[in-house]
Amino acid sequence: MKYRSLSICLFCLALLCAGCLAPADGSSSKPPTQEVVVFAAASLTDVFAEIGTAFTATNPQAAVTFNFAGSQQLASQLAEGAPASLFASADQRQMDAAVAAGRVDPASVALFACSRLVVVASGDRVAALSDLATPGVKLVIGADAVPVGAYALAFLDAAAADPAYGEPFRAGVLANVVSYEQSVRAVLSKVRLGEADAGIVYATDAQAVADVAVIDIPTQLNQLAYYQVAPLRDAIAPEMTREFFSFLLSSEGKGLLSAAGFSTDCASATPE
Repeated sequence: MKYRSLSICLFCLALLCAGCLAPADGSSSKPPTQEVVVFAAASLTDVFAEIGTAFTATNPQAAVTFNFAGSQQLASQLAEGAPASLFASADQRQMDAAVAAGRVDPASVALFACSRLVVVASGDRVAALSDLATPGVKLVIGADAVPVGAYALAFLDAAAADPAYGEPFRAGVLANVVSYEQSVRAVLSKVRLGEADAGIVYATDAQAVADVAVIDIPTQLNQLAYYQVAPLRDAIAPEMTREFFSFLLSSEGKGLLSAAGFSTDCASATPE
C-alpha cells in the first residue's frame, strides 16, 4: 500500500512538472509553419496575391512567398538551382525550360488559365490599331524571350499575312519599337509613365489599371497566352505545395482567376 501510494504521488508530480514546462501560450500544439515559395509570371501578380490570401485563410499553417518576374527570368533562376515550391509560367516555352533543367516533372504540368493581347496607350497619338505603324510613335513590347513579347510578334506575323494590314504594317510597327522589356509589367509601366505612346500587354494587366486607353486586337490576329503551373520535383514544403497546387485548380481558385479577367476554360477560349 505504501509503495502504491508513493507511485501515485510520483505520477501526479510528473504530470504537474509536464504542465509547468508547457508554454503558457499553448504554442507547442501548433503545427510548424510551412513556407510555399511560388515563382510566378509578372502578369499574375495581382490575382496570385489574392489567391495566396485565400489559401492561407483556410491553411493557417501555410506561409506563401511569391517571386514575380518575367517567366524567362524565373525559368533561368530555376535552372540555376534557386529553391522554390511551384512554377507558374505565362507560356509553354519557359515551362519546357524548367522541365529540361530537371526541376519539373512534365507529367505534373497543368494548364490553368489564359489571357489575350490588347494595346494600351497614353496620350492621343494612338487611338486605333493602325496608328501603331505611324512614323514617330513610341512603342514598347516584351523581348522575344518574354512570353508577352513572343505573343506580340506572333500577332504582328498574323497581321502581315492579313490583307487588311499586310507586311508594311508589321514593318512600320517594329520600326517604332523603342524598347523591348523583360516583363509585361515593365511594358505597362513605361506606357503609364508616359515614356511610350503605346505598348502590347495582356488584357488582364490592362484591366487592373484605369489610367490608360485600351485598344482591342481583332480576333483573327490576337494570340492567347496559355498559363501553365507545376510543383517542383524538389519543392520546398512538398505537402503544402500540393495543397496550394490543388487550391489553384479548384473552383475557388478558378473563381478568383475569372474575377481578374482570366479564362479558365482555355480549351474553348478564343480572343474576344
